[in-house]
Amino acid sequence: MREIVTIRCEECKRRNYTTTRNKKQQQEKIELKKYCRFCQKHTLHKEIK
Repeated sequence: MREIVTIRCEECKRRNYTTTRNKKQQQEKIELKKYCRFCQKHTLHKEIK
């Protein structure tokens, strides 16, 4: 029951990554610190729909 989700940078608001998550085990949205190639630094990325 995994679904594909898109995560975007909180600084430049660009969609950089896609990942999967288990819908039943993790109901809250994903927040990861990832590298943004547009900002050229590590920033917080949050899940969007």
